[in-house]
Amino acid sequence: MNDSKNKLIDIATLFLKLGTIGFGGPAVHIAMMHDEVVIKRKWMSNEYFLDLVGATNLIPGPNSTEMAMHCGNDQAGIKGLIVAGACFILPAALITGIIAWSYQVYGHLPEVQPYIIGIPPAIIAIIAISLFRLGRTAVKNYELAVLGTIAFVFCIVGINEIIALFGVGFLGIVLGMLRRSKTMNSFIPILLLQHYDGSISTLFIVFLKIGGILYGSGYVLFAFLDAEFVQSGIMSRQQLIDAIAVGQITPGPVFSAATFVGWQLGGMWGSVAATVGIFLPSFVFVGLLNPLIPKLRKSVLLASFLDAVNVAAIGVIASVLYSMGLEVMGNWKAVIITIGSMGVLYYFRNLNTVVIVLGGAIIGYLLTYV
Repeated sequence: MNDSKNKLIDIATLFLKLGTIGFGGPAVHIAMMHDEVVIKRKWMSNEYFLDLVGATNLIPGPNSTEMAMHCGNDQAGIKGLIVAGACFILPAALITGIIAWSYQVYGHLPEVQPYIIGIPPAIIAIIAISLFRLGRTAVKNYELAVLGTIAFVFCIVGINEIIALFGVGFLGIVLGMLRRSKTMNSFIPILLLQHYDGSISTLFIVFLKIGGILYGSGYVLFAFLDAEFVQSGIMSRQQLIDAIAVGQITPGPVFSAATFVGWQLGGMWGSVAATVGIFLPSFVFVGLLNPLIPKLRKSVLLASFLDAVNVAAIGVIASVLYSMGLEVMGNWKAVIITIGSMGVLYYFRNLNTVVIVLGGAIIGYLLTYV
């Protein structure tokens, strides 16, 4: 009993620390976890850690948060899974909640506007470079390039991002089946099509839906938020861009941007509903699928689905980048900040994105005097 308690305390201490200092996105988070659980604590072998990294790509949700859950589960079962996930999420959610409250009070005052105008171009640069790097990994062949283009066109013409992702994903399965010349029973995913109607309960359901079906990088989240709240007129695109910025400058998972959006729409309880809704599916998926990881990773058809969904996610991100670009890139100052930020990110691969966001804010302020 004592040993079990000590393990949970160790897990909580570790992931609270990582959730507090983990700036820089999923790749950085996973690298930090590797250093802590494999190198320093020797909780698992390097090979098993890599197996878990691969497993996070088999299920929807934020990869680094799910890695925290896998590590906790490996040490202390379901209790460890819950403690690790909650402790990794909590610091980001609390910090984002405070920023969201401050944003409602100060975000549109003249004193901060000169700084805010430089942030959207910097965010566009971050997304563009991320898109470039993800695309080089995801687009493995001509077929996947076509599937990604289809997803991009779907989104541009107004087809829902959920339909684009899953439609292209199942098209990938069909192509995989044709390559293998085998058949299988078809199935139709049950999609939660609930849309936000102003209540806390539907806000929870919308974010539960997003958390339950979102494959790919954290930037795909912003495509879903764009479809759910911006295109329906509930939020402005500027608010969405500010949510992305908050996700970048706070530690922990980028998905904590949901906390920011929830606060803008429903205050404190809205932020709680959005946060719980978007992360809850990951706890369930990791708990259910962890024992099945070896079998799932060997499935050829599942691999075809994931390849297609990943490249569809690239198309979805590209469509959001296109829409944001049309709205933001209307003056030479925005163009300068965007191009400069992209250059810095391209040549300094390990540079923390917080530097880019803050740099964009400062340069935007300085350019107001030109």
